[in-house]
Order: sequence, then C-alpha cells, then structure tokens
Amino acid sequence: MRATSGEVAGLTNPLWARGLSSIMSMILVPAHPQPIPNRGGETRVKLRSIKCMTLALLVCCAGLSPSTGADAAEPIRIGAVLPFSGGVELYGQQAKLGLDLAVKDINAAGGILGRPVEVIYADDGTRPASAVTAMRALIEQDGVLAVVGPITSQNLNAIAPLAESLKTPLLYATNYEGGKCSRYFFSFSTVPNQELGQLLPYMNQTFGDTYFLLGADRVWPHQMFDIAQPLIEKLGGKVVGKQFTLGTEADFTPLIDQVAATKAKVLLFALKGDGMDFIRQADDRGLLKDITVAFLGLSEVDLGIFRGKGQNMYTVVPSVATSDDASFMAFVARVRAESGVDVAVSNYVMTHYNTLIALKAAIEKAGKVDKEAMVDALAGLLIPSPTGPVTINQDHHTTMNMFIARTHGRELATVRALGEITPQPGCKLADR
Repeated sequence: MRATSGEVAGLTNPLWARGLSSIMSMILVPAHPQPIPNRGGETRVKLRSIKCMTLALLVCCAGLSPSTGADAAEPIRIGAVLPFSGGVELYGQQAKLGLDLAVKDINAAGGILGRPVEVIYADDGTRPASAVTAMRALIEQDGVLAVVGPITSQNLNAIAPLAESLKTPLLYATNYEGGKCSRYFFSFSTVPNQELGQLLPYMNQTFGDTYFLLGADRVWPHQMFDIAQPLIEKLGGKVVGKQFTLGTEADFTPLIDQVAATKAKVLLFALKGDGMDFIRQADDRGLLKDITVAFLGLSEVDLGIFRGKGQNMYTVVPSVATSDDASFMAFVARVRAESGVDVAVSNYVMTHYNTLIALKAAIEKAGKVDKEAMVDALAGLLIPSPTGPVTINQDHHTTMNMFIARTHGRELATVRALGEITPQPGCKLADR
C-alpha cells in the first residue's frame, strides 16, 4: 500500500526518469514495506515519512519536466478508519479492496476536478478509543475532506459524534441497526428493513415460524434482535429462545444442545469473529439438519472460516459475487485482477467502492472541494454502482438493489433478486 496515490505515477519523460532514478538512489526506503499497519502510531509515522520523501522528489525534480493533469495537482485526501487488527480485520481488508479500486478508477479518469484522490488508512484495532484517536488525527493533522469507516457499530457510535463536532462527512459502508440521522453521517449499506425486513418473511414462509436468536454480546446483535422480535411476532412467529455469547467460548456443545432442545425451525444468527466456529460445531453435531440458519451480515469473506460447513444458510445482501449480471461480473473480475484470483469479493468491497464514487459525483456537482458543499450535494444524489443505481436519500441512507442469497459450497448463490429497497433508518434529519 502506498500512502500517497498517483503522485509519481505515469512518468514517461526520459529526462524525468533519469533525474528520478538518481534521486531515488540517494533515499533509503525499506525493501519490503508492510501494506497494512498494525498500530495506529506506526501508521502515522510511515505515512508521514512516505509523504516527506514524495515531497522531496517533487521539489528536487520540479525543473526536469513539467507535470500535467491530475498528477500535478494537490491530492484530495480521504481518511479511512478501519480494523486491520483486533478480530474483524477480514472486513477492514475487504473495505480496502473497494477503496483502492475506486481510487485507481477515479485517478485514471483524471481525478476529481483535476485533482487526484488519496486515501490515508488508519487501523482502529476494533477498539472505540483507537477509532476516535485515529479519526481525530486524520481530520486535524492530515486535513482529510471526509472519513470512510469504521466497521463495527461500537466504533461507529464512538466516532459519529466526532464527525459532527469537527464538521467532517463520515461515510459508513457497513450494514447497521439504523437510528443515525445527522448532517455529516451517510450510510452506504443496509438498515434493518432492507435486511431483516426482507429475510424474516422469506424464512417464516419457507422454513417455519419458531425462532432461536443467537448473537454476540455486542451492540449490533442486541439492537438487531430488538428489532427482529416484533417483526417475527407480526409475521405470526414466535421466539422460543435467545442467547448472547461472551466471546470466550471454545466448545459450543452446551449452546448447541440448548438450541436443539427448543426445536426451533429458524436460527437467527448474529455472530462474527470469535463466534463463527459455532457453525462448524453445530454442523458436526447435526443441528443444521433440523434448523435453518438466517445469518445476519453474512458475506463471501466469512465462508472460508466454515471450511465447507454450514450449507444452505440464508442471508440478504446488496451484492452476490457469483451473480451472472454482466456489470457485476466485470466488477468482480477487476477486483481479482488487482488483488488475486482467489480473493473473496463481498458486499463490503462494493459498498466501500461506492463511497468514493459518490464523493466524486458530489464534489463535481458542487463544483468545488468543500466539506459543506459536498454534504449538500450528496443528499438526493443518484450514482451508478456495479449492481445498479444507488440513491442517497434526504435522510442520508441509500436505496439499492438487494438479494436473498444462500451458502452453496464456498460461495453465496442468489435465491431471489428483490429489486430496489428504500431504507427506513428509524430517524430523520431535523431540517428535512
């Protein structure tokens, strides 16, 4: 990962190349720089040292050959507060795939108003305090125009107030429980009516009306289950059990037996990271022959963890990597061309890609690089995406195409295309 995007790319003038080679020979750089930092402090040191070297190159070589186009302009800096450690780094890495591809696409097309885009990554360590520190540094020290991230609801709750107080747009591209409507917050993934509201009717009709709710003892599962229970009752269903895990469990046998004893037909599942081994153990003990999993937040990046277990689990997502839609197939192919043929391409890749495409469209609509103008331009904006149009509504949540999918082998397979689903975030902006 390079900390500055495109500042010394695309240089073909021989005189420039000779001058650049000469100067590079005098600068000591690591032979194998690490692509993802492990600690916030290291992130900042590495980024700043790379920036200093880049600045030195630009100053020293300025007279060798004039630069033109987006490469010659001051970059538009965007911050990304994501987990690259702490237990959910798989999702941080997926988000980065989408952001990196968007940067490449935008800069290849001339940037935004003639300026290149650069993303500065900060590891939040999956900890709220680290997320706050990282976001504050990105805004106050790096001068970013906007921040993308984080992944977890706990970290979102920690940094959302900072976006308001520092008047900096926060572009959040992970499914969440809803309830956040403010001037500087924009959601690019799903809220419960787009996910639970589509999944539960399908499960109730197809597999049965008795439910066991199993989730991690964290913000998102608690709030999602609070929303799910009345929806289940409205469908004529019944919750026959509910349990939250502590994250310390290694042997899930007692919990598997507890679920089996209820004879529930549907297991509404909201475990990530430390609880994913439940699926393998439940499959091995035969539980999944008698109960069908409705998996909240499931994506392709999770499937390798199951090692072929957990077939025919159901979820609702904004994209499915095995889609036969030509546009999405092309998107998946481009991600894999950049990152490897075996890389998982989950909806996290697409939704984070969309954040920068929307940012570009908003700045160009506003005609200037300005936070307040960008916020105003984002509301009501319609952008293209790999799965079809995405509309950023006046409440700063997105209408998008949704899909019911199930696990099939080591992939997700589309069960039903739901079309565009308008979000109901459970809140509204005070001035709208």
